[in-house]
Amino acid sequence: MTDRINQVELAVDRVIEATGGEIRLAMPLGLGKPNRFVNALYARVEADTRLSLDIYTALSLSKPSAGSDLEKRFLNPFADRLFADYEELTYLAAQKRGNLPANIRVFEFFVQPASILGNDVAQQHYISSNYTHVARDLNARGVNVVAQLLAHRQVDGNDEYSFSCNPEVTLDLMPLLKARREAGETILAVVQVHRDLPFMENDARVEEWLPEMDLLVDDPQGHTRLFSTPNMPVNIQDHFVGLHASTLVRDGGTLQIGIGALGDALVHHLRLRDQDNPRYLKAVKAWAVPPEHEALIEQEGGTGVFREGVYGCSEMMTHGLLTLIDDGIIRRPVYDWAPLQRLEMHNPTTPGLALLDALREQSAISRRLDKEQLRTLKRFGIFRNEIDKHGDELQLPNGVTVPNDLDDRTTREALKAVFGDRLVGGVVMHGGFFLGPRDFYARLREMSKQEHAQINMTRISFINHLYGDEILKRLQRQDARFVNTAFTVTLLGAVASDQIENGRVLSGVGGQYNFVSQAHELEGARSILMVRAWRERAGEVMSNIVFSYGHNTIPRHLRDIVITEYGVADLRGKTDEEVVMAMLNVADSRFQIELMEQAQAAGKLREDYQIPEVHRRNNPEHLHEIAERCGKDSFPLFPLGTDFTEVEQRLLTALTWLKEKVSHKEYLKLGRRALFHDGSPSEFAAQLKRMELNKPEGVREHIFQRLLLTALEATQEN
Repeated sequence: MTDRINQVELAVDRVIEATGGEIRLAMPLGLGKPNRFVNALYARVEADTRLSLDIYTALSLSKPSAGSDLEKRFLNPFADRLFADYEELTYLAAQKRGNLPANIRVFEFFVQPASILGNDVAQQHYISSNYTHVARDLNARGVNVVAQLLAHRQVDGNDEYSFSCNPEVTLDLMPLLKARREAGETILAVVQVHRDLPFMENDARVEEWLPEMDLLVDDPQGHTRLFSTPNMPVNIQDHFVGLHASTLVRDGGTLQIGIGALGDALVHHLRLRDQDNPRYLKAVKAWAVPPEHEALIEQEGGTGVFREGVYGCSEMMTHGLLTLIDDGIIRRPVYDWAPLQRLEMHNPTTPGLALLDALREQSAISRRLDKEQLRTLKRFGIFRNEIDKHGDELQLPNGVTVPNDLDDRTTREALKAVFGDRLVGGVVMHGGFFLGPRDFYARLREMSKQEHAQINMTRISFINHLYGDEILKRLQRQDARFVNTAFTVTLLGAVASDQIENGRVLSGVGGQYNFVSQAHELEGARSILMVRAWRERAGEVMSNIVFSYGHNTIPRHLRDIVITEYGVADLRGKTDEEVVMAMLNVADSRFQIELMEQAQAAGKLREDYQIPEVHRRNNPEHLHEIAERCGKDSFPLFPLGTDFTEVEQRLLTALTWLKEKVSHKEYLKLGRRALFHDGSPSEFAAQLKRMELNKPEGVREHIFQRLLLTALEATQEN
C-alpha cells in the first residue's frame, strides 16, 4: 500500500521508525536523486548520534566550483543563472570538506571526473563495480531504503508515474528487494515527485512497481531546478577524434556513445556526414586518410549518408543521441519479438499475408492462432485491434466471422481488411539513464506520444550485456559500434579510463568494460575507444599514449580500435609489434621517437623500424591547417548548442588558454608583466564588463584585467 504524503519530514519519520535508525540508503546515479528527501534525512541523522546513515549511490552532482578569482568571476554568475534554486546535496558538500559526521558514510561506484582525487575518505569508500553488477552489489550490502525521483502526469483524471531518467539500476534492484521483503526483511521504497522531470514511456513506467512504493512524496518545496550539464566546448583536437570515429559507424548498424566533448564531436560529424556530405567528405579527404584506414572504412564503416539509419543502445542517452534521433539518423527500429526482429534484419517488412507466412515458417505462430499469438500480432500492428478470436473462429469488423485457419482461402482473403498499415512497437533508442542540458529536458518534455514510444529507458542489464534475451539482443545489435573515451592508452593496447596508476579514482568503470566485452562477443561489432593523443596542463605537454601504465580498465587482450586526433589504430587480432606500430602512428609526433625507443628497448619492436613519413606530421599545427582549409563551420566550438552567451564563449576560450598554458609560477610572472602591458580594453569591453574588470580597483584587479586581456589577445582569431 502506497502512502501519499506532502512533506519530506514525514517520510523521514517513517524511515527512521521502520529501520530502527540504522539506515542503508540506495539512490540512483545522477539526476534521479530525491535531493530534498535525502537532505532532510541527512539533517536528522546528523543531529542524532543514535542514528546511522550509509548512502549508496553514484555520480552525486554538484554545481561547478572555481579555483582562481578569475574563474570565480566567470563561473559564479553563469552557475547562478543555470542552476537557479537547484537544491544541492548536503552530504556532498560535507564529503568534499572532509567533515562528514561520524554516523554518516557515503559509498559511490561512479563520481564526477577528478572530483575526489584529493579526498582520502571518498577514495576509501569508492566501490569499483561494473554497471551491470551494481544492483547485485547494492543488495549484497543490505540496503534497506531505496529513494528516487519520479515523473508524474494525469491522464483522464488518473495519476501516472515514470522512473524517467533513472530506471536502469532500479528495475534490476526492485525484484531483489521484493524477494528479501517476502522473506521477512523490512525494506522501504520512497519516491519523490518532480513536476519538471520528463515522463518516459515503455519500461520506465511505474505501474508494475507502484504497489512496492511505500511512500510517495509530493512536497511543494521539492520542485526546484533540475540539475543540468551544459554542453562544453569541442576544440579542434576533439573534432578530429570525432571525425575519424564517424567513418567507422555503419549505416543500418547500432550505436552507443559515451559522455563528454569527444562524444559531442562524433555526433557533430555524423550529422555532417548525413546532412552535408560534400562538406564532410572534404574534411575526410583533407586529412589524407592512409590506406589501412580506408580499408577499415570500407570493411567496417562508411562515409555516405544514412539510408537505413542506425539503432541507438547506450547506457546514457545523451543530448547528442537525442539530436541524432531528431535528425532521423537514429531511426532503425528494433522489436522485442525475436521472430519479427529476425525478419526485419534482412528486409523491412510490412503487415500482410507474406509476413504471416514468414512468421509461421519460424513457428512463431501456428496455423490456428491462439489468443496470445493474436495479442502479439496486434501489439506489433500486424493486425488491427478490431480482430478477435471466438472459439474456432476469427471475429472481424462488421460482424464478419471466418475460420481460425491461416490456410483457409476465405480466411486469407478476409484478413486483408484487418492488416495494419505499418508495424508499431519499434524502438529506435534503448537507454539506461539520461542527464544533459536544460534544452535536452525541454525537448523530452515536449515530445509527442509517438516520439516517446520510440525511446525505451530500461534496465541496465538489458543494455550493457548479452545475458538474458541473448537471441533477441544479437538480432537487434547488428554491426554495433560501442564508442567510449579513455585518458591513457599503452603502446600494447591496454586502456586506462577510471583511475590513475597510484590507485586514485578519477571517475569509475561504469559500463565501459561491459561494452568492450560485448563488442568481442557480438558478430560484426567493434569497440572504439577515443583518446586525445596529448594533454597540456600548466604549460606542460604530456603524451596520453605511453609505453606502460600501472593500471588498466580494459586489458590489452580486449584491445580493439583506438582513435586519436591523428587517426585510427585497429588493434584486434594483431601481434604486439603490429599493435605498437599502429599506436605509434596515432601518437603525437613530439613523443613518437621516445615511445618507439622504449618499445625497441623492451624488445617489442624491431631495431631498424622507422615511423612512416605520412605519420610524422602528427601535431596540432597540422590539424589547424586542415581545419582552416575546410572552414570553421566544419569544426564549430559548440556543435550542439550552448548555455553560454557569445561573450561567455569568448571568455571561456581565453580562461582555458590561461589554465593550460600557464603554471602557477609563470602565472605570477605573467601577472607582473601584464601590469606594464596596455592591452586593448576597448576591443574587449563586453568581456571585461562581464568579468567586472572594466573598472579595476587596486593592484589585484588591475593584474586580473591585464591577465585576461593577454589571454583574450592570445586566443583571438585572425
